[in-house]
Amino acid sequence: MAAAPEVSVVASPTDELLEKTSAFTVQEVTTAELPPHRSHDPQLNQKRSDPFQFGSRYLQEDDDVFEFNAWDHVETDDAYKEYADQQFAMQRESPVSDFDKHRFNSDPAKWWNLFYKNNTANFFKNRKWLQQEFPILSKVTAEDAGPVTILEVGAGAGNTAFPILANNKNPKLKVHACDFSKKAVEVMRNHEEYNTDFMQADVWDAASEELPPGLEEGSVDVVLMIFIFSALSPKQWEQAVRNIYRVLKPGGEVCFRDYGKGDLAQVRFKKGRYLEENFYIRGDGTRVYFFEKDELAQIWSGTALAPKDEAEGDETTSSSESETKQPLFDIEELGVDRRMLVNRARRLKMYRCWLQGRFRKK
Repeated sequence: MAAAPEVSVVASPTDELLEKTSAFTVQEVTTAELPPHRSHDPQLNQKRSDPFQFGSRYLQEDDDVFEFNAWDHVETDDAYKEYADQQFAMQRESPVSDFDKHRFNSDPAKWWNLFYKNNTANFFKNRKWLQQEFPILSKVTAEDAGPVTILEVGAGAGNTAFPILANNKNPKLKVHACDFSKKAVEVMRNHEEYNTDFMQADVWDAASEELPPGLEEGSVDVVLMIFIFSALSPKQWEQAVRNIYRVLKPGGEVCFRDYGKGDLAQVRFKKGRYLEENFYIRGDGTRVYFFEKDELAQIWSGTALAPKDEAEGDETTSSSESETKQPLFDIEELGVDRRMLVNRARRLKMYRCWLQGRFRKK
C-alpha cells in the first residue's frame, strides 16, 4: 500500500511570501535605526543646516571611541584635564626669557615672513568648508548680489580668498586680501588665480592706525578673520577691533574662527614657549593666543578690552579711552567647536577646541 504524500514539507506560496516579508521588515528597521552620521557609507553623509551645530556625531556611553576618526561636542575627560593642568603649570614655570620676549614681540612681521618663505610650496590649503560655516559667503557671491566688498584680514597664502573666488558668480564682487607679511602677499599675487578685477592683495597691519590700502571708512560688507586674531598680542586687540569697526558699513558682518583655550596645540607647548597667560611662541617664532568664549564676547562687544599698558616693542596700543566703552558689535553667534580626533592605529585621543562667531557692526 502506497504511503500518503507528505504535503506539509513543501511551503505554500503564502508562507514563502510571509517569510520574505518578515526578513525585509527586520532589515529595514535595522537600517533606519542607524543615523547617517554614524554610518561608514559616504553616500549617507549629510551637510549641517546650522553652521553652529558643529557636527552631530555624538559619543554615547556604549560607543567604541575608536570606531570613527572624530567625534563632535566631546568634553575633555578627567585624565586629559589633569594632564593639561600639569602642562600649563610647567609652561608658566618656564616662560620665554625677557630677551626672547622682546625679540619676538618687537618685529612679529619678521617671523611671519620667514614662515611663508619656508612654507610657500606646501602651505596653501583650500578651505572648502567656508560657505557652509558662513552662509553669508554664499549670499554675497550669488550672481544677483550686486556690489559687495569683502576684506580678509590675515589672508596668508590665500586659503580663504581663492576658494571664495572659485565659487563666485557675482561680477561685482571685490575681495581685499591683506596680510602682515610681505612674503604672504607676494605668494598671493603670484598665484595663477590672482585676478585684479576681483581681488587686491596688500600688506596691512591690522593693529596699525591706518586702514587697508584702497579701503575707506564704511566701505566693507564682510570681514573675514580666520585664525588671525590669535596672532596678535592682547595689547593689540583694541586697535584691531576698532579698525574693523571703522572699515565696515553699518550692519556689516565679521566672520570669525580661531583657537580656543585647552586646544591640543596649547597643551602640547613645552618649556620656553610661554609669553603670558594663553599666549605662546611657536617653534617658528610666530605667536598664538588661545581664547575663552566670554573673553571674545567682551572683546568684540567693546565692553572689555585689553588693559592699556605700554606696548612691547613697536606694537600699537589704543588711542582713546572713551572709544573702548562704546558698544561696537552685536554678538550674533559665538560657539565653541569641540572635537575629539582619534588615531585608531595608535589608540590615541586628541582634543581640539575652536571658537567661531559672527559679529555685526552696530
